[in-house]
Amino acid sequence: MFILGVTGGIGSGKTVVTDIFSELNIEVIDADIASRKAVEKGSPCLQEIEKYFGSEVISKDGNLNRQKLREIIFDKEDKKEWLERLLHPQIFKIINKELAESKSLYTILVSPLLFETGQNKLCTRTLLIDADEKFQIERAALRDNVPEDQIKNIIEAQMPRSDKIHLANDIVSNDSTLENLRQKIISLHDTYIELARKK
Repeated sequence: MFILGVTGGIGSGKTVVTDIFSELNIEVIDADIASRKAVEKGSPCLQEIEKYFGSEVISKDGNLNRQKLREIIFDKEDKKEWLERLLHPQIFKIINKELAESKSLYTILVSPLLFETGQNKLCTRTLLIDADEKFQIERAALRDNVPEDQIKNIIEAQMPRSDKIHLANDIVSNDSTLENLRQKIISLHDTYIELARKK
């Protein structure tokens, strides 16, 4: 099975890119969705989180209060590590199951933390959607309706762009028009189809 890992920093355009792949009939497995499934209401992981962090991280409706949890672990490395040890194996399990069920010629695993979490080990090849930091900040601030400083902090907390460029097999620069981006993706898609057929 040929699995393409797609990643990029906040505001780089990952969703736009995976939407183009979807239009080309390629299945997309989203690590963010898998991470939400891992902490669904009533799940063993959510129960462990409540036990460790207390009931304040659970909303009135029984779901995880992500904002509260983020505030608690923000600068506490030990708590962050505990959470990662709990969640990463479960997220991998969900991703693996979804990848195995995929029926398209090749499958995409999109993840903002593809390299950081080791999810790239599940992939045959990796594609980085790269964008200038200025573009990232503008796009993400506009999309999420949050101050630019907040986006800068998120970028600083992520793996440096230079490291991702070094690790990725393929790089697409998202610094022009949507049509330009589409053409780049269609060209890569043809390459991936060939590689998938050889696998």
